[in-house]
Amino acid sequence: MGSHVSKTVADELAPMQIIDGKSVDAVSGERINVVCPSDGQVFASIPASGKADIDQAVGAARHAFDEGPWARMPAVERGRCLTRLGQLVEKHADELAALESRDTGKPVRQGKADVTATMRYYEFYGGAADKIHGDTIPFLDGYTALTMREPHGVVAGIIPWNYPLQILARVAGAALAMGNTLVIKPAEDASLTAIRIAELALEAGIPGGVFNVVTGYGREAGAALSAHPLVDYVTFTGSPPTGTAIQQAAAANNRGVTMELGGKSPQIVFADADIEAALPVLVNAIIQNGGQTCSAGSRILIEKPVYEQVASALSERFSGLVAGPHEADLDLGALINPAQKQRVEDFVAAAEEAGISVLARGRVHEDAPKGGYYHPPVLFGAVDPASALAQEEVFGPVLALFPFADEPDAVRLANDTDFGLVAGIWTRDGARQHRMAKRVRAGQVFVNGYGAGGGIELPFGGFKKSGHGREKGFEALYDMSATKTVVFNHG
Repeated sequence: MGSHVSKTVADELAPMQIIDGKSVDAVSGERINVVCPSDGQVFASIPASGKADIDQAVGAARHAFDEGPWARMPAVERGRCLTRLGQLVEKHADELAALESRDTGKPVRQGKADVTATMRYYEFYGGAADKIHGDTIPFLDGYTALTMREPHGVVAGIIPWNYPLQILARVAGAALAMGNTLVIKPAEDASLTAIRIAELALEAGIPGGVFNVVTGYGREAGAALSAHPLVDYVTFTGSPPTGTAIQQAAAANNRGVTMELGGKSPQIVFADADIEAALPVLVNAIIQNGGQTCSAGSRILIEKPVYEQVASALSERFSGLVAGPHEADLDLGALINPAQKQRVEDFVAAAEEAGISVLARGRVHEDAPKGGYYHPPVLFGAVDPASALAQEEVFGPVLALFPFADEPDAVRLANDTDFGLVAGIWTRDGARQHRMAKRVRAGQVFVNGYGAGGGIELPFGGFKKSGHGREKGFEALYDMSATKTVVFNHG
């Protein structure tokens, strides 16, 4: 976590931000101490940038787009640069995974999985760069009408702390493939791998000024970036309140946005489901990254004939879950910072005070550092659908179970929140699979599974308060570009 700002470097890691292809400190010279969530100890510092730094970075990106070669480079050449970046990610996989795990507190194996997905993003968008085509449109006699896709210009990417490598890659891959230039503002809690990727981007042949990374607090650097008049498009992943503020800032300049704002995602287990196959997936979908995942499967809806069976099996599994330091590679790591730990504790305490039954609770490993930000997984049963636990995003390892009577009841419960990001459906009935997939209000629906190893190729985004616009897959390339219509009058 960015615990405080100081004029001194607190430890061995003191990277600079990347602006116009150069490593530079904040204009103020101030730095933010970075704390490892596993032990609460400072192990790095990053520049504490503000408006002046954002002005420099946006100016560099603007010049690189307007005057530099990137936007006019053949798409196949841009793709080759991204492919090389993916190869460099693979070459530095161990370094990046170790840095990501230490910076975020997630187990090392999850850090490694994030690096694998990151490599795939750059590989995918490297191959997709020259495959976005325009159309010809039947029009009046004597005219030829066509469309082409063009980059927005300068794209601002505001990146969260839960999956810094992956979310940076899905933003940067799509934006750069279409010929945009970038200014990235990573979360102050987890900026280190973003800086390293920007360094590797230069090594991959991406010109200076195209891929800029500015670190600092959201209230200062992030606010200045989202409101900057020279930014052409803004993409953000994070909480709905912050997303609202960013959209309002961008609206002052009439700029487009992509917003991914979290979820309260249901997994629906019917009585005919393969329960043994479902159980490990149901558990992993809430403990992965300590539950700090926008698409976490935080609600399990269970058909009444098998409710007790599934609840009992989940209780047994939850009781054996262990949280601990990232290098121990246990079931889950630490939460990102003290505020997030307190948030989870408050949700759990409020649910217990409301009389919601705790079915099972994991534990924190006895050797976990006392200064780490740990919270054991908690399983609640027969949760009131109107409760905060059922309606609000906890962003922690807390799972809520709900019995349902029949298919219409399941649909009602699944859709009964302000969110609509992801859903899982567990049933062997093929007709029901199709009915439920259509009726559940979510941007992604998985049948007899949940998640897909990063889902690089799969469009991702939500309905309702989960946001708008789409990332991943080819859909992201459309969000990162605009349609231009050209009409020729040739008689």
